[in-house]
Amino acid sequence: MSSDEGCCVSFTRCFFGYSTAKSLVIRSKAVGALNRLCQALVIAYIVGYVCVLKKGYQDTDSVISSVTTKVKGIALTNTSDLGLRIWDVADYVIPPQVPSRYKEEKEENSFFVLTNLNITPNQTASRCAENPGPESSCSSDHDCKKGFHDSRLGGVRTGRCVNFSETNKTCEVLAWCPLEKSGEPPDPPMLAEAENFTVLIKNSIRYPKFNFNKRNILPHINSTYLSQCIFNNVTDPDCPIFRLRDIVAMAGEDFLTMAVHGGVMGVQIRWDCNLDIAESWCIPLYSFRRLDNKDPENNVAPGYNFRFAKYYKNRDGEEMRTLIKGYGIRFDIMVFGKAGKFHVVPTLLNIGAGLGLMGLVTVVCDWFVLFVMTKRHLYREHKYSYVDDYVLVSNEVP
Repeated sequence: MSSDEGCCVSFTRCFFGYSTAKSLVIRSKAVGALNRLCQALVIAYIVGYVCVLKKGYQDTDSVISSVTTKVKGIALTNTSDLGLRIWDVADYVIPPQVPSRYKEEKEENSFFVLTNLNITPNQTASRCAENPGPESSCSSDHDCKKGFHDSRLGGVRTGRCVNFSETNKTCEVLAWCPLEKSGEPPDPPMLAEAENFTVLIKNSIRYPKFNFNKRNILPHINSTYLSQCIFNNVTDPDCPIFRLRDIVAMAGEDFLTMAVHGGVMGVQIRWDCNLDIAESWCIPLYSFRRLDNKDPENNVAPGYNFRFAKYYKNRDGEEMRTLIKGYGIRFDIMVFGKAGKFHVVPTLLNIGAGLGLMGLVTVVCDWFVLFVMTKRHLYREHKYSYVDDYVLVSNEVP
């Protein structure tokens, strides 16, 4: 046989040959029990954790949401500055309840309810003395720089030092006079009746991947029920109308205490839907918490407040205004959710990844056999075969 024919025969044998791994069967109750235990743990992980708990057989999608609110309620106040006054939704909800057209508008999923006020009535654009303080006190006109103004001051200085009272002299400013007096807000709050106001929260959600839509006004809710119900975790968990006092109470806070300086409340709506079962099981779950800091050791600038003014003209046509420093509670509505539905791709991926863990069973059992058991030297001799090159060379046929 020529060398070319020999090479051809060798190549044919190698090409059509088959190699298999050597299998070593160890008849041992200890190793067998460890092997079955590891296999059971892997199967329990695949079935119990991946498939049942984490629903690894489902494809998932995140929620897209829109929220609108409608507050209702009436409050009555009687103060020396405003007299007897009725407050309705047009007065205490700021800004007005107008649906947002742009996503960048910050009040899209929020509303603010006025609960307390500091009022400075009958202001006119004129000259008056600044409120006493380290930066405004003076002894002569030289202490008051003309045209100087600062964001922390009430107006633009005229350059004159005038009498604020019989004992105090301060710089004169061009401003809305009389200037606002700094001080604590009234306690109890002026609009304490706001605790009985109600808010209708209308929330529509969509899962675009599954073409699924729903809203928190569920199909079984009719107009009669909606006009009478108030949300309660036990008796009326599906009602979308909430009493403000109840929202604050379910967050572990007291409404009248919070209403003095204001604050921020979070209304969380969670939609976790399993679309492999009936649609009626997909319902919103509500939870509530206070979002602003309420640390008693760090109580500088507590609560939530801002200023706004009501403008009018007197009999002489002079423009005047009433300045209001409003305290209140801002309610932020946050919607979370995830939906899942069976799909063959994630099912195969998760089952395949779980079955890949079966390879760890062999590693664990081999480690136990080769390093822990008393007969580990015997098992190592049967598991590994050693072939030296010189043996092969000496046995070659010339």
